[in-house]
Amino acid sequence: MMGSLSDSQSALFYEFSLEAHVPADHLLRQIDACLDLDGLRAHLADHYSHTGRPSIDPELMVRMLIVGYCYGIRSERRLCDEVHLNLAYRWFCRLGLDGAVPSHSTFSKNRHGRFRDNGTLRWVFDQVVDRCMQAGLVKGEGFAVDASLIPADASRQRGVPGAEPIDWGVPEKRSRAVREYLEALDDSAAPEARKSVSLSDPQSQWTAATGGPAFFSYSTNYLIDIEHGVILDVEATPSNRIAEVESTKTMVDRVETRCGIQPKKLVADTAYGNAKMLSWLVDDKGIEPHIPVWEKHQRTDGSIPSSDFVWDGEANEYRCPQGKALIPGRRQFSKPRTGITKAGTVLYRSSTYDCRVCPLKQQCCPSTPTRKIARSIHEDARNVAREIAKSDEYRRSRCERKKVEMRFAHLKRILGLERLRLRGLSGAADEFVMAATTQNLRRMAKLVARPPPEHRIGAPG
Repeated sequence: MMGSLSDSQSALFYEFSLEAHVPADHLLRQIDACLDLDGLRAHLADHYSHTGRPSIDPELMVRMLIVGYCYGIRSERRLCDEVHLNLAYRWFCRLGLDGAVPSHSTFSKNRHGRFRDNGTLRWVFDQVVDRCMQAGLVKGEGFAVDASLIPADASRQRGVPGAEPIDWGVPEKRSRAVREYLEALDDSAAPEARKSVSLSDPQSQWTAATGGPAFFSYSTNYLIDIEHGVILDVEATPSNRIAEVESTKTMVDRVETRCGIQPKKLVADTAYGNAKMLSWLVDDKGIEPHIPVWEKHQRTDGSIPSSDFVWDGEANEYRCPQGKALIPGRRQFSKPRTGITKAGTVLYRSSTYDCRVCPLKQQCCPSTPTRKIARSIHEDARNVAREIAKSDEYRRSRCERKKVEMRFAHLKRILGLERLRLRGLSGAADEFVMAATTQNLRRMAKLVARPPPEHRIGAPG
């Protein structure tokens, strides 16, 4: 016999436990076991008045943000609706069944006001990293670094050529992103030349690095511990190679200062293998660079490569395959010069007489009277990286580097951060820091807080 749904109320009072309705293996329950926000109120104490009406609990806002980033709920209006309706979200946010969810406008105002002024999201990220370290998920011996492009909330049609003067309108009507951009220009002695500038988000970078159509974007830079892929630091930068590489120094120094950790090795791709970065790692920090050296002077015409020339450090010269010397400073100047080029190299040249009578002239320098070799002032650090590249540990590091790429894949595919909603570099930083915090919480929940099999849904018995 087919039953029917009765619309009559069978009982006047119900006993309902929200705690009992959230499964033991629910992701938010596991994240809750890893999250510690006890010091949040003390961190924000100076930003709240002791009089007036009570404000929204800052812990509630942080927990709602974690829910939003964990489940890809990007709209704050929709996030407030989802927290209102979903029992597990209510449980995680400590709202109970009858707790009031803040309106989306109040939520946004507090999030972008006090939170940004006091660095609250960075504070939460640091607390989660501390919990990961306490749980033994950070070994601290090897770090990996990389950057990934995230499209900005800026339309291609709203871009103007960077060389043209731009009328930003009256100051009172400028958006926050525009104000931040103009303030950065005032602080910069020489603003960079840009091909296109977005009128909506002028700090975003016009880039075609992905090989497809160009778009406005920001770069999220991750520094991870290669043991379990925990994100130790994150930095938002414009999408250009110089800014991405320089952010590595910021992140490594920040982790060393805050956590007291300096790795034995740093793993990265060729973009980080320039001479200055390798010198900073080897000479300044004492970190092994497991990074391919960025070679810019390789010959492609089939002539004798520079690697066939032998370096003599004591004599400060190169020796060609015929045993002749290439030395710096063959020209005499009335005013002494350092001999260092703008590219940070010293030019070593052969003698015109030696090359004129050399039997290998056509194989060595067929189109020039002499042979020239540019040696970086950081060549010793480059040689250290080249020697490391011959080791078995380096080959293992190349596989471990994929862990940072997996973090970016998780960021875009699981967390759904395929396009930014907040504008300006500070808005991008807020989104990247919050996303990295959520990724660390999910990682810790998977490795530490997962319940035993007998307590999971669907377990036998």
